[in-house]
Amino acid sequence: TKIEAAKIAVSGGTHMVIASGKVLNPLQALAKKGAGTWFPARSDPVTARKRWIAGTLEPKGAFTVDGGAAAALASGKSLLPAGVTRVDGSFERGDAVVIRNGDGIEIGRGLTAYDHAEAKAIIGRKSSEIADILGYLGRPELIHRDDMVLQRKM
Repeated sequence: TKIEAAKIAVSGGTHMVIASGKVLNPLQALAKKGAGTWFPARSDPVTARKRWIAGTLEPKGAFTVDGGAAAALASGKSLLPAGVTRVDGSFERGDAVVIRNGDGIEIGRGLTAYDHAEAKAIIGRKSSEIADILGYLGRPELIHRDDMVLQRKM
């Protein structure tokens, strides 16, 4: 229904309006205080993006991290290759991946800056070594903190 569509839109950080499509130039009619029902977004775009990463995208792979990396993530840091001990799955750059602790428990999700072959090549290594390993200078992190959502309990 229209109301259900509005709920989805506003929970994703998008404003929405339901208006008549029978009038000529409905957007102009709305701008002139025409009839319509407005649904303001409930959250800012950053929060909506994080919700999208956490719950909408289907993860294509997983990174397993050591205790030091898990602690760094919990303090708001990005995921660096040095803290990753294992790469699973087949994914491309920009795909969603699960982040697991050493016990295999999911602690977060994020968008990877490297595909699976590149990630496997650089895990356990310092960010300063990425260019030598891959032959090009990429991002220093596997997942930037802005592209990551952590579970509440880690």
